[in-house]
Amino acid sequence: MVLNAQRIATREKLILAGLYLSKYDSLGLRKLGFKGFKEAFNVVGYALGSQPASIKNYRDEFDPLFPNRRKGWHKRPMRGYCRKVLEKYKGLDFETFTGLVRSFVGYDENAWSAIQADEEQDEGESNFAKRLITGLAAEEYFVSVQPGLPEFGGYVLENTTRLGCGYDFRLRTGAQEDFLVVEVKGLRERNGSLSLTPKEHAVATALRDRFFLFVVKNFHEAPFHEIYRNPLSGGLQFRKSERTTVHVSWLASV
Repeated sequence: MVLNAQRIATREKLILAGLYLSKYDSLGLRKLGFKGFKEAFNVVGYALGSQPASIKNYRDEFDPLFPNRRKGWHKRPMRGYCRKVLEKYKGLDFETFTGLVRSFVGYDENAWSAIQADEEQDEGESNFAKRLITGLAAEEYFVSVQPGLPEFGGYVLENTTRLGCGYDFRLRTGAQEDFLVVEVKGLRERNGSLSLTPKEHAVATALRDRFFLFVVKNFHEAPFHEIYRNPLSGGLQFRKSERTTVHVSWLASV
């Protein structure tokens, strides 16, 4: 079977994530770097632009088929579209299935490991879980709640995460000069530390009240958010941290 995550519909990805967590249970959690099922539901659910309950429901759908402590939805037949996904992917081995789930959010284990700092490789948690929490899962959480936030009422959202702007989202009204920007950060626990890159710090300094820091906390249990407008003005205490690194490049004459 040729696996291409880009050709898999979102609902099928959600079903596959539930199937993976049901079939491999705690082994699957550890492989992905999650501390528990709640965290897995929260992170994977939001990262795929859905709700955590969707992942849980699909896991429960498959639980009667596998040896675990949960009964799942054992009192009714499995839904037809879930059984179709099961039959299509039941031949995947553990490593291939793990790679498929990671690929749903554009994560390439081999590519990331090749450029990852040594101290990060030695951390006890999975890069997959960590990168989703601090990145895509937090960003998609913001997208899901933004329409109901009074701070951003009347603004149209633009995703700038891939543009290197020093923030993740730009919000505009009809007037070209009327805009706000939002940098999103995610934390696994209720409290923790976060950092701004030099570019993010420079943009926050320049834009002042137009710059918002949106922090999503507690992916481990139940995510909630805090919003800091003009975060460098005193709402948070940042200290400068410097580290010297060696950059190696490869040159060729052509």
